[in-house]
Amino acid sequence: MILSDLLGKDVIDDDGSQAGHLVDVRFAVDNPEAVGSATLVGFVVSPYSRTSYLGFERSGVSQPWLLSALLGWRHRDSFLVLWRDVRMITESSVHLRGGFEKYDPRLPHRGYDGA
Repeated sequence: MILSDLLGKDVIDDDGSQAGHLVDVRFAVDNPEAVGSATLVGFVVSPYSRTSYLGFERSGVSQPWLLSALLGWRHRDSFLVLWRDVRMITESSVHLRGGFEKYDPRLPHRGYDGA
């Protein structure tokens, strides 16, 4: 499965109701020098939108303010669900296990150093 197969899929919680849509994934890079060292951490679920954050999920990013405000509103109540909380992935949806936890989906803002 490739990432584009997952984006936009419905996310179904343990009681069968729709929790939202898969809009992004999170990886942890253990060794930036080694190719293939990324580990899947989880999925970002948005209750109201199927589209990406366009990079505005980073805390502290607020310019241009109108776009930041619009995307913040469209992705309100979004959450990160960890990979261990995914019970099953089907052709049309991602199913979460009972007792899954919702985590803050925002990433820390890192300024561009020009390097």
